[in-house]
Amino acid sequence: MVSRFKDALESGKFVVTSEVAPPKGTNLEKMVHHVELLKEKVDAMNVTDHQSSVMRFPSLGGALLVKEMGGEPILQMTCRDRNRLALQADLLFASSRGIHNVLCLTGDSVILGDHKEAKSVFDLDSSQLLAAVRQLEKGRDLGGSDLDGAVSFCAGAIVTPEANPLEPQLIKFEKKVEAGAEFIQTQAVYDLDHFKEFMEYARQFPVKVLAGIILLTSAPMARFMNKNVAGVTVPKELIDEMAAAPKGRAIDTGIKIAGRMIKRIRNEKMCDGVHIMAIGREELVPAIMEAGGLL
Repeated sequence: MVSRFKDALESGKFVVTSEVAPPKGTNLEKMVHHVELLKEKVDAMNVTDHQSSVMRFPSLGGALLVKEMGGEPILQMTCRDRNRLALQADLLFASSRGIHNVLCLTGDSVILGDHKEAKSVFDLDSSQLLAAVRQLEKGRDLGGSDLDGAVSFCAGAIVTPEANPLEPQLIKFEKKVEAGAEFIQTQAVYDLDHFKEFMEYARQFPVKVLAGIILLTSAPMARFMNKNVAGVTVPKELIDEMAAAPKGRAIDTGIKIAGRMIKRIRNEKMCDGVHIMAIGREELVPAIMEAGGLL
């Protein structure tokens, strides 16, 4: 296995990942632009898997595109849409094509998406998918049959450090590490003092943690996240800072806030890196990295 991302994690450097979203259709021009823009700047790029349960070009196809363009893909796989046969088959295919990083996700409810009549699968959850990856690496599938050629992955999962109550997340965190997670990408963190408390707990375990940084684009967006996104809390002072931004300059303020957070995370050695999510504005990731002193 040749995983540049795993090498970066093990090197001790401050690791930076970002996301690229496949299109809703076959026009890959925008995605190609974002991959070209980011491939030399970040250590790896997550390719989202029907994010928010909205049907899109497949994550596996997007990961192959990133690979073909010379980038380092992290294949996102959700358990919402596929049973264990299909999940294992996709892992075999990905590994055979040189995709060696996977982020295992349970997946958002279909109620959030654009195909509300779709039937969810959830044959496995994220911890069980991690265990399936490790089983395939040993040369056997979940049915107990031998494989003619095994897989090799740097596998990870997510955690929500700002969940309230936090205890269920800590239980899930331990379960995911026990199942074989080598890295954890967190959901968005905005209260860094609270995140430091979470990291005091997380440091007990042999896993790399990347703090999730979601770009704030406006004060209404921040309020919406507080009201509608479970486990995300944007502090009032950040909302006020976004609201005070000059007209037409809110995104600049959001980039400044993200950069300031990255600098503090890095300077205080809170965790092993950051996962930057610009959510449809991937062209702004370099500006966020520059603001954070990463370029």
